[in-house]
Amino acid sequence: MLVTAAPSGAYGELERRQSFGKMVFAHFMVGIVSGRTSAADYDNDMLRAKSAGIDAFALNIGTDTFTDQQLGYAYQSAAKNGMKVFISFDFNWWKTSQAAHVGAKVKQYAVQDAQLKVGPNSDQVFVSSFAGDGLDLDAVRSAAGVPLFIAANFQASNAANGDGAFNWMAWPSNGANKAPSASSNVTVEDGDRAYGSALGGKPYVAPVSPWFSTHYGAEVSYSKNWVFPADLLWYDRWTEILKLAPQYVEIITWNDYGEPHNGWLEMAQPFIAAYKAGSKSVGDYIKSDQIIYWYRPTPKSANCDSTDNTIKPVDDSTGNYFQGRPNGAETVSDSVFIVALLIEAGTVHVSSGSNSQTFAGKAGVNAWVVDMGVGKQSFSLVRGESTVLSGTSLKDISDGCICGIYNFNAYVGTLPSGKPDALQSPDAFQGFTSGLSPGICQPTPSLGTAPVVETEPSGIARKSTNNTSALGVTTTPSSSSLTTPGPLLITTSSLSSTAQPSASTTHAPTTTVLDAGGRSNTVTALSQLFPTNCIQPGQVWAGPTGSDTPARCDVR
Repeated sequence: MLVTAAPSGAYGELERRQSFGKMVFAHFMVGIVSGRTSAADYDNDMLRAKSAGIDAFALNIGTDTFTDQQLGYAYQSAAKNGMKVFISFDFNWWKTSQAAHVGAKVKQYAVQDAQLKVGPNSDQVFVSSFAGDGLDLDAVRSAAGVPLFIAANFQASNAANGDGAFNWMAWPSNGANKAPSASSNVTVEDGDRAYGSALGGKPYVAPVSPWFSTHYGAEVSYSKNWVFPADLLWYDRWTEILKLAPQYVEIITWNDYGEPHNGWLEMAQPFIAAYKAGSKSVGDYIKSDQIIYWYRPTPKSANCDSTDNTIKPVDDSTGNYFQGRPNGAETVSDSVFIVALLIEAGTVHVSSGSNSQTFAGKAGVNAWVVDMGVGKQSFSLVRGESTVLSGTSLKDISDGCICGIYNFNAYVGTLPSGKPDALQSPDAFQGFTSGLSPGICQPTPSLGTAPVVETEPSGIARKSTNNTSALGVTTTPSSSSLTTPGPLLITTSSLSSTAQPSASTTHAPTTTVLDAGGRSNTVTALSQLFPTNCIQPGQVWAGPTGSDTPARCDVR
């Protein structure tokens, strides 16, 4: 259900919004990038976020010995790249009795050029947290010695204690940090209303997240195993954000352990632009045709008990560990989720295994759900007699147990295909086999890659030479390391380091090899033949079923 109206008096008056300005943040986990050695290691994150319309990173910090070094790098990179950052204290590690230490840490970085400051005079240092109820905010302010804007992640009942508040719960839940049940279903909108009422006009940091799945077994000390229902949440939530129009939005998260999902970030871009403009419609902010799709790699009925890494009993003092199939598995849908951003109306064809459906897409944003089918996943956009976009995902849906585990994460792809997710460290795949049954998976990429295909504003596809070798074959693996996250949008704790490598790949439908002249040997869409509109010698037509084979260029 979408929010139809903000609660009366919530989220502040027009004057308050004008003085503060709408902004989008992304939650960045500093604790998992301890190996970065310079500010330059943050540049890709900054540039990628900035290009998507994200204004600042919320730098989640614990009490690690490397924290100050990494904060220094992040602040330097942000200043260099025109981004802002602020500290988000993680009270899994910090203690609420450390108010003076929190304030001192804020003071240490308050003078940095990249520090986010808000307020009528743009002099209030922005500070946030993960949890922290009971923290003495007066003591924090006193120790900081500078004007602060504190938007902590306190419970809604304590939200009014700060200058604003950040709500972490971006997924439907049972109200106790687990998936909804038949007797208790707390929606994200319920959280919006609770915080809006408690804040009484103070700014609200609304959460947005595409997915939440985590699957850790006895191989780590923080074993946990759950999934929250997300399905089409990424689209639904951004649609809600346009109606809700909160002061701030925070994406959860940018880089927490999990899988890279560039397509989700690309889908969000026109929504971010519309949100900042105060628009309720995305249409004016779509610049080219694009299809974004995602799905889990296996049906939820797959039985992996004999080989899964969470079968072994472990200490469950946290209440977060469930043996075998993840807690919440029954709440997810066996479906393929499709969002089409269209500059004009067109017909979208979707095939999931043997299940095929056709949709009439309107100009603007469209969202559909198709029943999951085992096998290949194909998508196309057609206008009249022309196929504008067409491709087959590199990731099939399997009815077995990939690498022997329950994988409830999402695979995300786009048409046109985006840049492949380069593995940053050749050694990073070694961690993928930890906890897996012996010999069941190899620590190597299992998916191919495809050349990047970009789309002109007119909708005509063109090949890009980015990230390709002389023959046009991408030279970097399209899987991305969990232990060395790249400049990508990441789900929160979405999959453990026991995940199989192929599931950490996004984009790049259908591997296509180019000949020496830069032409594709396998042609799947008429748009690939532009401007000649004919098949060159050596090329093979593999267009949609039932389509006519184009004329050959060497036959007159």
